[in-house]
Amino acid sequence: MEERTFPDERLELIFTCCHPSLGLEAQVALTLRALGGLTTEEIARAFLVPEETMKRRLSRAKRKIRDAGIPFSVPAEHLLPERLAAVLAVVYLIFNEGYGGRVDLAAEALRLGTALAELMPDEPEVHGLQALMLLDDARREARFAGGELVLLPDQDRSRWDAAKIRRGRETLDRALALRGRGPYVVQAAIASLHLEETSDWPEIAGLYGQLVRMTGSPVVELNRAIAVAEVEGAESGLALVDRLDLDGYQYFHSTRADLLRRLGRADEARTEYERALELAHTEPERRFLERRLSEVGA
Repeated sequence: MEERTFPDERLELIFTCCHPSLGLEAQVALTLRALGGLTTEEIARAFLVPEETMKRRLSRAKRKIRDAGIPFSVPAEHLLPERLAAVLAVVYLIFNEGYGGRVDLAAEALRLGTALAELMPDEPEVHGLQALMLLDDARREARFAGGELVLLPDQDRSRWDAAKIRRGRETLDRALALRGRGPYVVQAAIASLHLEETSDWPEIAGLYGQLVRMTGSPVVELNRAIAVAEVEGAESGLALVDRLDLDGYQYFHSTRADLLRRLGRADEARTEYERALELAHTEPERRFLERRLSEVGA
């Protein structure tokens, strides 16, 4: 292909690996393992499955490539859109892992997002993802203080990156101007609302409702439950959480614990905080959950 087609060699490799002969999940998992800098454990956590399950899925995908003789070559420009969903998922999951603490991965995802916007400037979901990453990354410095995790309402806004917020909102406006209404655009809109002085929880809950209908994701429904709890009360939020099959997912247990704590159900909250603590994989999160446990005990 002509050099001008791909502005970034790594992005070119990601498009090459996201071969449509494989299922979407297999495309994303293999690319994350080969190029994304993620371990099998990290990929498994992103897909909410045990590590051994992900190992087997990766092995099956590799066998399919070998047995079917799937050719890996740089796709022609007109074939890029059919690979875009997988490429967006790869970049997003790289960013998510970086947002959890690996700064190098977050920076790489932002760089890939910029290159992707240059490559496909008329794709609204590309701009939606870039806006989402910029708006979330703008709060990076305020998410931790003295090595401790700081929740959004308690963050020092003076530590937010105003330039990134401005760029993120401009990028979101670009996505909306392109009539973007996809999952990444909606998530970027939610991220933008969270940066307002006062969170518009009814609007946030409504957008999460749209996102649930688009994705069918139980993790998105968990986030909707948090917003509903802010609008209608912890009892309503807990009712939504209790419908979800997310046992073993850290943030399911920490969310349920927080709602139970707010309802005064201390013993149940303690059990959920303990389960979340077992599943936590970063030290700031562990310390935060330990503090919550001591507060519930008190």
